Amino acid sequence: MRTPTRISSVPPDTRITPARIVAADEPSSPPNHRRGGPRPHRKRGRRPTRHRPAGRPYRTATKLLFAALAGVAILLLADRCAAMYAEKKAQQQLQKALHLQAQPQVDIRGFPFLTQVVGKRLRQVDVTVPHVAADRVSLARVHASARDIRLHGDLPADVRGAVIGRLEGNVLLAFDDMNRELGASQVKFSDLGGNAIGARGRLAVAGQELVVRARAHLRRTGDDGIATEIDGMSLDIPRVATYHPGGTDKRLVLHREAAERISKDVARVKALLSVPAIAERLGVPASVAAQALRSEERLHEVAGTPRFVEELMRLNFVDVLAEHPWLLEKLGVDPKLLTALSELQPPELADRLSLSFQLPAQAKEYDLRLQAVTVERDGIRADLSAAALPVGSSGSTS
Repeated sequence: MRTPTRISSVPPDTRITPARIVAADEPSSPPNHRRGGPRPHRKRGRRPTRHRPAGRPYRTATKLLFAALAGVAILLLADRCAAMYAEKKAQQQLQKALHLQAQPQVDIRGFPFLTQVVGKRLRQVDVTVPHVAADRVSLARVHASARDIRLHGDLPADVRGAVIGRLEGNVLLAFDDMNRELGASQVKFSDLGGNAIGARGRLAVAGQELVVRARAHLRRTGDDGIATEIDGMSLDIPRVATYHPGGTDKRLVLHREAAERISKDVARVKALLSVPAIAERLGVPASVAAQALRSEERLHEVAGTPRFVEELMRLNFVDVLAEHPWLLEKLGVDPKLLTALSELQPPELADRLSLSFQLPAQAKEYDLRLQAVTVERDGIRADLSAAALPVGSSGSTS
């Protein structure tokens, strides 16, 4: 018999709920502390589908994109490497074929290069050759741009030749090179504008160093050469006069400095006015010249005017001194110098100041022709062109 349980006193307002009575023979189970009651049993068989993260397809696409970009980069690198190799081989072949001292620069334009080679047609190739020998001077630069180049041979391993559809370029004859290579006569060239070149140098005549000046105009000599025509040549006697050799039209005119100096020298003015022909050329009437020779005051009135100085500067002393050589010393000119100047021939002087050049002999083989010729600040520029230009064994095709 079970002993009765004592129930302690419970407040009267407390509601007592009957507990679940466990039978004596029922096995006991541990308490379930999980929320929501006991976990329902899952049915055996197919597992429920798990939801994958939404970003996984984007990561796959990104990897594919990176792989594609890497492949394109490799193709680009291979194409550029092939182009650089071809440029290097072309530079070596050009240097050998044209007998150049410096290696030219070759740039193959257009992309991709390999597809152009497979198609046996290059869009454009630029070539720059520095310091090419041409007659008396060297060309500072020869630049050519070849377009529509058709290749022949077993490409890409064997390129036998090519035909250039159109070639355009230019050559530069630099003034610096001209000054250095034509420096035997100490001549310097410069741009005077209007497609003209100025030449300035020094020339020793009768023991005196004279300044030589000339103006040269460019002209083409055929399709492969350029030459100059010299005009306006002069030789300056420092601080005295300028001599213009011109065949039958020789002139010797005083500098302003010398004319002003003579107009202030009484003895020299009297020497000039004592020759009636010279006084007449100076615009001094014979009666006034006679008064000036008798009175220094009157002489200063005649020689002290600006008009007298201007007339002195316009007077051609070649004719005067030929008839009155004793005036040379009066004017401060060495007679030996005038004799040496009169013996100088214009062709000889022109040869010292002239310049010319022709394209190398190889240019004729390639049918290169000079076009427009212009004078720029740095030198002389001549455009050249050619069409249907064969290079190498272009006649053979495969």
